[in-house]
Amino acid sequence: MKYIVMLGDGMADYPNDALGKKTVLEAASTPNMDYLAQNGAVGLAKTVPDGMSPGSDTANLSVMGYDPKVYYTGRSPLEAVSIGIDLEPSDVTFRCNLVTLSDTDNYEDAEMVDYSAGEISTQEASELINYLNEHFKTENINLYPGVSYRHCLVIKGAKTGGIMTPPHDISLKPIKEHLPKGENSELLLAMMKKSRELLKNHPINIKRIAQGKNPANSCWFWGEGTKPAVTSFEEKFGIRGGVISAVDLIKGIGLCAGHKCIEVEGATGNYDTNFAGKAKAAVEFLDSGYDYVYIHVEAADECGHHNDPKHKVESVEAIDREILGYVISQMEQRGEPFTILLMPDHPTPLSLMTHVSDPVPFVLYRSDKKLSPNAKVYTEEAAANTGLYIDRACELVNHMIEGKI
Repeated sequence: MKYIVMLGDGMADYPNDALGKKTVLEAASTPNMDYLAQNGAVGLAKTVPDGMSPGSDTANLSVMGYDPKVYYTGRSPLEAVSIGIDLEPSDVTFRCNLVTLSDTDNYEDAEMVDYSAGEISTQEASELINYLNEHFKTENINLYPGVSYRHCLVIKGAKTGGIMTPPHDISLKPIKEHLPKGENSELLLAMMKKSRELLKNHPINIKRIAQGKNPANSCWFWGEGTKPAVTSFEEKFGIRGGVISAVDLIKGIGLCAGHKCIEVEGATGNYDTNFAGKAKAAVEFLDSGYDYVYIHVEAADECGHHNDPKHKVESVEAIDREILGYVISQMEQRGEPFTILLMPDHPTPLSLMTHVSDPVPFVLYRSDKKLSPNAKVYTEEAAANTGLYIDRACELVNHMIEGKI
């Protein structure tokens, strides 16, 4: 048996006026998702435990079979693992976004114009992060470049206890009430303010402004954490697997779980990603002798954060057409039984431009037997109407392996 998880990050949504009061899943053409729903078990799953933030960190841990209440130690250390940072138990890590703030005299009076600095390229961002690190680096402080706008700060020998807001939660809103508080807050805020001074006239930003792009004019720290301790997936579930993602966070979870990270050329973490390349890589990986592959696509989530209904619908349709269509046909040709778990990690409603912790629609499909309850289509409403509800999404991996629900 081969096991495939198709994780469409943030693709669940609310009915939206721009889509004729439909959700994205209702508005999109998804014949392959609907086929899975007609022949698999369809329901809702709770990926974010009560009292926890609805981040891609906690939610993807759940879908990968790890209870966040047990295994979660923060978002940034998972990303640090992916970047290749060797963490000590006493290190405290932070996600560092390169963001676009509005131009104000006082830092505190600015608004969060763009949490991703216009999806800044990795090459540009790396140069900016390395430039900032020349000014910030000490024996105990170090900035590490990641992918696009996503980077990492490590403070050695520090304490946890800071209160910070993800920048995508405050898009187009004033930052004043969301600046760092608690442990390390004075240091972090001072670095954020200094970063704006240093980045304001950097040649990369001058060029970006001339091109009509958002400048990366400040750091924004959030996602505090410490080194995670995660039981390997093979030890926990008895199967070997891999992860396909353009996002350091998901790669980091995979590496902590002992998965192989499969690189795909042209995987961007947005709607211009190489959908077909991810599908081909997944099938080739399973052909190489592995049993499990976790295909993560960030595109719909990014579109939700930017209130971009057109590209969010197109992203879901591309997952259906270019990934699921290919994977299903290729696996059927091989003749070996296979299982597909299709779901988002959390909703990212266009109207809110951020994550929510609502239960998400899932389908568990097996090629060798029909599971139930079924639905005619794969949508939020259809999943809710089956009456099947999984209170702990971390149990879905066991349902996959056992072939029943």
